[in-house]
Amino acid sequence: MKLVIDARESGTSTGRYIDKLIEHLHKSPTNFEVIILTKKHRIDFFNKFATKYHVVESPYKEFTFAEQLKLNRQLNKISPDLVHFGMVQQPVLYKGTVITTMHDLTTTRFKNPSKNPLVYAFKQMIYKWVNRVAALKSNAIITPSEFVKDDVAKFAKINSRKISVIYQAADKITDKAEPIEELINIKFIMYVGRPQPHKNLYRLVTAFADLKKKNPELKLVLVGKEDVVYDQLKTWVRGNNIKDVVFTGFISEGSLKWLYENCRAYVFPSLSEGFGLPGLEAMRHGAPVVSSNATCLPEIYGDAAHYFDPNSTEDITAKISEVLKSSSLRTELTRKGHIQANKYSWNKTAEQTLELYKAVLKESSLSTSEPASK
Repeated sequence: MKLVIDARESGTSTGRYIDKLIEHLHKSPTNFEVIILTKKHRIDFFNKFATKYHVVESPYKEFTFAEQLKLNRQLNKISPDLVHFGMVQQPVLYKGTVITTMHDLTTTRFKNPSKNPLVYAFKQMIYKWVNRVAALKSNAIITPSEFVKDDVAKFAKINSRKISVIYQAADKITDKAEPIEELINIKFIMYVGRPQPHKNLYRLVTAFADLKKKNPELKLVLVGKEDVVYDQLKTWVRGNNIKDVVFTGFISEGSLKWLYENCRAYVFPSLSEGFGLPGLEAMRHGAPVVSSNATCLPEIYGDAAHYFDPNSTEDITAKISEVLKSSSLRTELTRKGHIQANKYSWNKTAEQTLELYKAVLKESSLSTSEPASK
């Protein structure tokens, strides 16, 4: 059986899922002939470890006519028995057997302040349509949480039995911890990730400013690649004269590991997530996690996080303060965090995905072999 995995997003934050899935699928015994479609700069990446698979260039950018027309043509030429799209972006006219991973519906609900509002509104409308089409035409859908499963079923008006929840995982960073000199022996809390509106960073910074009144030595470390939206946040922080907010920009894995291991708390104030990988990664490295109680996060973190209402700056302040004050609470969160993070593994993700491939192909084979009704 010929399986195509669309890995055009490989190397991005979203593409990390497909990278880890392919890595662990490659370790599993299977009779599939696997073809990986990816962009030119990622071919060598896959060839280093996915030696049993065929890696083929697919240069077609997401949400373009090339994706709709040329990728569709490429797939028809390959003629696979099954295609796994690791994202909703796909040729809507492709008629073959398809599994789609739908990570969340966040982009359908939040604006991007770095984009032209009218242009973004149009693109968001198209994105909503693509999500619905992908959900309807896919033979099966993978979501990373029960929350997203229910959300997708309601959004696309489909039967939830079509959707399989397959959890993702957080890896332990293997690089040696690299101290950040300006933060050695400094008391700090931290956040890692993008600065998009749903990440709720303005409320986090406002809560931090309140915390500073009783914790004057405290710093807030924001880790993430610098972009227009982070620049807007920096300007706002300076304009409001909020001190001790450290913007690290992009940092090495070793530096990130050191931050996790030395922070007083990892704070995740997000309004909307599909899985909540950063908090789980923090747990794996021993950071006490103080988290929003929104969307999937209580499902994924269980009792290993100290939760707050992300719409309440006062509650964010209060819950972080409780963790800062109590060494026993921090110890308990660290202990529970290790247990929670170990519940998830990429091996399990790969095994469950492989079983879904087989089930969908079996069902597809049965439906095509049934005799026509009289």
